Amino acid sequence: MKTPIRFTAMALALMLGSGAALADIKVGVAMSQFDDTWLTYLREDMSAKAKTMPDGVSLQFVDARADVNKQLDQVQELIGKKVDALIVNPVDTAATARITKIAVAAGIPLVYVNRRPDDPKLPAGVATVTSDDVEAGRLQMQYIAEKMGGKGSVMILLGDLANNSTKGRTDGVKEVLKKYPGIKIDQEQTGIWSRQKGMDLTNDWITQGRDFNAVLANNDEMAIGAAMALKQAGKKQGSVFVAGVDGTPDGLNAITKGDLTVSVFQDAKGQANGAIDAAVKLAKKETLASQTIVIPYRLITPENVVTFK
Repeated sequence: MKTPIRFTAMALALMLGSGAALADIKVGVAMSQFDDTWLTYLREDMSAKAKTMPDGVSLQFVDARADVNKQLDQVQELIGKKVDALIVNPVDTAATARITKIAVAAGIPLVYVNRRPDDPKLPAGVATVTSDDVEAGRLQMQYIAEKMGGKGSVMILLGDLANNSTKGRTDGVKEVLKKYPGIKIDQEQTGIWSRQKGMDLTNDWITQGRDFNAVLANNDEMAIGAAMALKQAGKKQGSVFVAGVDGTPDGLNAITKGDLTVSVFQDAKGQANGAIDAAVKLAKKETLASQTIVIPYRLITPENVVTFK
């Protein structure tokens, strides 16, 4: 007679256990690409943040491999899996309208992280967690312009041209240069965020006999590549200023060694925490203080680099 009671108790325990699992907030995270140094830190920091959330947050990451159509398909698949919220690091910031449309139509909260869509106004239930890329360009160029004494020529290593971070950071550089008519831009070419491409382009400029005083790179990876090319060409360390953006561990070490002159810290942990917090709040039907969450940039110099390690 006791057996059915024990079975019922067991069944109840299993049901309660399943209920607890179902209570977890499931967040689909669509990354533009896994094969990117800074985005790897962002992904790792999101995972770490999710583990600290009291509500129980599970993340499912997908890798678009820099393919716009693949990312759209992945977002649709995540919606089909009934995630409670979406976090998207877009491949192309000009191609986010379709992602926004399908998420809103499905009633799934959406948070864009690191790269803000080009759409000037986003609907309710959609938020952004980014940093002001124009400010990053301003910070690195102002520091380098002062080091150059307001005269000379510079090269700009651009990121992916489909990414508005590239435009923002470059606009910031050019905004500062308006105050320094003695500094001219010799070349600006895309290194698509790659260390190897940054090295190849810089090596080409050296081989062509171009005389330049600084390299302004949209990220640390390209800046490190530029520094490597300068070193291989026998340029004296510090004779050409090299600036990056991100403050990655490799970038910080390059500043410590004197290979990079300066960088601008992009807070991966701050963006990760902001994105997870926003996604969870929206999934719980809570109101965000602002749809637009901005994590500030900070200048990294040889004098303060130790504070970022």
